[in-house]
Amino acid sequence: MPYVVAQPCVDVKDKACVDECPVDCIYEGDRSLYINPNECVDCGACEPVCPTEAIFYEDDLPDEWAWYKDAAANFFAEVGDFGGASAHGPIGKDPEQVAALPPQNQD
Repeated sequence: MPYVVAQPCVDVKDKACVDECPVDCIYEGDRSLYINPNECVDCGACEPVCPTEAIFYEDDLPDEWAWYKDAAANFFAEVGDFGGASAHGPIGKDPEQVAALPPQNQD
């Protein structure tokens, strides 16, 4: 899994990264966006355009958000690979850990 979306995206879902992704591997959950580790080509185009700075290369994830890597992998293991987010549309759910988070402040 090259890139991971972490907590700053929860309850924001800006989608600038979606527009930048050349392989359409960023999916919309209920509260956050998720990069499909099986579809991502590790180009890094999404990271610099994220206004909330929620996207990290997997080795650069802050320790407090390291669990997002496993959450995304488990999420796609459960829902499957769709071969492109835009053709599928919003998934409408989140990994259990994300769904359980309190509402995030939108200052």
